[in-house]
Amino acid sequence: MAKSQAKTNPKGTKQSKEKGPVEQPFLTDIQTLRMRARKHIEDGAITAGYKADRETVIKLLNEALATELVCILRYKRHHFMAAGINADAVAAEFLVHANEEQQHADQIAARIVQLRGEPDFNPEGLTLRSHAEYVEGENLIDMIKEDLVAERIAIDSYGEMIRYIGDKDVTTRRMLEGILAMEEEHADDLASMLEELKI
Repeated sequence: MAKSQAKTNPKGTKQSKEKGPVEQPFLTDIQTLRMRARKHIEDGAITAGYKADRETVIKLLNEALATELVCILRYKRHHFMAAGINADAVAAEFLVHANEEQQHADQIAARIVQLRGEPDFNPEGLTLRSHAEYVEGENLIDMIKEDLVAERIAIDSYGEMIRYIGDKDVTTRRMLEGILAMEEEHADDLASMLEELKI
């Protein structure tokens, strides 16, 4: 019985006379993976497969961290300063949002460290690094509006970061997508509160 002969077509795909195109494996072979893993082990999670501009991603994440920190501070103030007939329920929601923003800040800071960067918690220049503003608001309606504006800014910012990163850093992108989903929930909550408080 004659062995089937394989030849390479112009596209570089091996083709068998009997079975047609032979698929090339899409995964790197084990020996190459092992060899690459041993190189530059001090880089931790950053391997040769990391395709994003690491310094740019760290810069964007530090801006996101500053945004989250400013939002935490604003929500905390609003929680304690909420006053009026509907204040208890709204103040409780402000506190929930503040705690969720703290979770986001922690996630972002941890990812910055994984990327061999340093999370910037320096209060000096915090509001300059943040995309959102720190606005105190004069009454309950003002507070809700300012928080809603900040959430809308965060939604746009995270959306742009996700599109920029794309498939070049899947872990960061997935983290940001999770945060974005929660920011959208916050915006929806605040819009509903604003609607309920309208007379």
